Amino acid sequence: MSAPRHDERDAVATPAGARPERRAVRAVAALRTVALLVAAGGLALAPAGAPEAHEGHDHGDAAAASPAPGSGAPRRLPDGSLFLPKASQRLVGVRTVVATEGEQSRSVELPGLVAIEPDAAGRVQSTVPGRIEPGPRGLPSIGQKVARGQVLAIVRPSIDPVARSNQAAALAELEASRTLAAARVERLRGLADTVPRKEIDAAASELASLDGRIRAVSGGLAAAEPLLAPVAGVVARADAVAGQVVDARELLFEIVDPTRLRIEATVADVAIAAQVADASIALGGRTVPLAFVGAGRVLREQTVPLVFRARGPAIASLSVGQPVALTVRLSGTARGVALPASALARNASNEPVVWVKTAPERFEPRRVRVEPLDASRVRVVEGLAGGERVVTDGAPLLGQFR
Repeated sequence: MSAPRHDERDAVATPAGARPERRAVRAVAALRTVALLVAAGGLALAPAGAPEAHEGHDHGDAAAASPAPGSGAPRRLPDGSLFLPKASQRLVGVRTVVATEGEQSRSVELPGLVAIEPDAAGRVQSTVPGRIEPGPRGLPSIGQKVARGQVLAIVRPSIDPVARSNQAAALAELEASRTLAAARVERLRGLADTVPRKEIDAAASELASLDGRIRAVSGGLAAAEPLLAPVAGVVARADAVAGQVVDARELLFEIVDPTRLRIEATVADVAIAAQVADASIALGGRTVPLAFVGAGRVLREQTVPLVFRARGPAIASLSVGQPVALTVRLSGTARGVALPASALARNASNEPVVWVKTAPERFEPRRVRVEPLDASRVRVVEGLAGGERVVTDGAPLLGQFR
């Protein structure tokens, strides 16, 4: 009977007792690798007793289509739905509400433009050509508050040299005439006992007339025009600089009351203009209501102009000429599901969709047809039923998972 054969390489490379330790180290390293893969979602462990898949055999995709709750990474499933674990939902900030179907007001969305309120805004223009001089408080700048009647600037009229010399000659002639008239009045008053009273009054009246003409001519030579603020508000435009030469009717300042503005919109359908109730705009995450003033009776580029009034400190951030989107509420109601505007997302075809939560970690996209309800809400009229749980926060981020 021959003795058992030993591998000389093992005997030389591995001392006695070291082979089991090396096997243990390799086993621990393999277990750590498997744990890391499972935690990263890159390895799916089959349940105990599950048949193994090998080349040429397929035992089904049920495990891939319906992952166990809390396992794996976020991913799209073959049916188009999204698997999103609870941890990922908290990171994305997913919030849901139960859709409720009911009757809501009919609304349309129209483009609008911020305009000034006629009695709450003013323009400051020069009536004569001249040179700009600062007022008592200096020249105002954009954003500065001014009071009604405040002197914003002074315009020193610019007079042609020939006209100035003519006025100076006329003033000299008037002063000479006044000297003669004053002497005549003094002489007649000294002869009051022998001269009729009416001659003395006529001479005094002529002297007073000459004094008035002298004041008018001399004032015209050195008169300056103060530019006053027509209303109280904020300076929205300031085009005046000290020493600037301006023409008559040139716009120098524009003053606006930021708490009183109007918004003008246009609509092509005359029937809609007759059904307007009120409107609102979204501003800084808030819904600002607008009061309907009226519709114009003259078409403007084949559209009907609509005027809305906005008041209050909430509109102070608007600027004149700024385009805005108005949600105009019409008379009558329509049936649908009211949702926040944040629930809407867009798919790859740029169609509006909402995400419906069908399971604790599963979401499905639904193509919907929506109409504006107000500045912060929409009405879903097709594609969604009442009682379904819809994602309101984080909906646009769900479409980014692949």
